[in-house]
Amino acid sequence: MPKEKVKKPFYKKWWVWLIAVIFIIVIANQPTEETVAEPDTEPLEKLEEANEKAEEVVELSDQAEALTGEDMNGDGEVVEKAVEEPVEEVKKEEPVSEEPEISVSQQNAIQKANDYLDFSAFSKSGLVEQLTFEGFPADEAAFAVDSIEVDWKEQAGKKAKDYLDYSSFSRSSLIEQLEFEGFTSEEATYGADQVGL
Repeated sequence: MPKEKVKKPFYKKWWVWLIAVIFIIVIANQPTEETVAEPDTEPLEKLEEANEKAEEVVELSDQAEALTGEDMNGDGEVVEKAVEEPVEEVKKEEPVSEEPEISVSQQNAIQKANDYLDFSAFSKSGLVEQLTFEGFPADEAAFAVDSIEVDWKEQAGKKAKDYLDYSSFSRSSLIEQLEFEGFTSEEATYGADQVGL
């Protein structure tokens, strides 16, 4: 009489505990109000300081020329030169920032995206979805993912390896699973190639 295979309850399966640990780690790494980073303004301050010094030099040069009022005529004699026009004040221009300002929430979304990529492999759309699940608005999640440099093919390779670590797949089913995760067909094929399928 053949023995029937008894199924383990779901809470005794290893992958359930892995998901629970991942969830706990994600929750524990949530930024608090105290950990929100202030934007780095040091380069901007140095630029403003350099602009102010340059303006002072120009202003002093103009004032010296206006005060001396001296000019040489054709036969070498010093001739007093009347200052008829008032010295123009140098207008202070605001430094033009080439990079758009990033809000604190956008900085947090970028940091969270990097944290996720340090922990696990994601497709571009999968990472956007994860950030929106975390509570970031869709536009900030998309901005964060677009702001970081990621090799999405490499991510597909890592994700393919993760899948093969806990289950068996044929080449076509692995590609299909990677596409379901949000990878493009090209990225999914690359991922399958990287694991030898």
